[in-house]
Amino acid sequence: MAKLYFRYSSMNAGKSLELISTHYNYLELGKNPVAYVPNISGNTIRSRVGCEIEAIPFDKDFRFNLDNIMVNHCDCILIDEAQFLTREQVIELHKLTAMQAIPVICYGLRTDFRGEPFEGSGMLLALADELQELPTLCHCGKKARMVLRTVNDKVITEGEQVAIKDTNDKIKYYSVCSRHFYLRKPCKEVE
Repeated sequence: MAKLYFRYSSMNAGKSLELISTHYNYLELGKNPVAYVPNISGNTIRSRVGCEIEAIPFDKDFRFNLDNIMVNHCDCILIDEAQFLTREQVIELHKLTAMQAIPVICYGLRTDFRGEPFEGSGMLLALADELQELPTLCHCGKKARMVLRTVNDKVITEGEQVAIKDTNDKIKYYSVCSRHFYLRKPCKEVE
């Protein structure tokens, strides 16, 4: 039975690396996996350790349905940065698993730097047949479930949900435990 999976974590937990590994495993079995990535990431899924695969970029207007030839001829759909999916796209992916028996595995963040859910993540948490948290650690050694954003080394708590790192400001993200999220302490150096 095909399922909609949501594998979520904070930043730097290896989500992209796991997606790339899953993609490889499907290929090794002679299957046709199709990988998607938000268009803000280009057309490549790249892990921090250097592995990468080509992917099809999607935007908010992209439709995951059988009219899309890549969806129609695949054995599995893999989505990186799934938090950027729209509500409608998550519903479409859920329908594909239920009606066409195509497994869909989504990897992404659960919440933003304000502790608020992304639209896609909220819908995945509601509709996914299977949820899996991928662990990562805070600088204190506890499980990191939250994200802090700094701009020019200052923790910020307001602003646009998505900030790309190509501005003049030095934007950084840190995975932290709940305690350090509320203390606004992204790393040991600022404690």
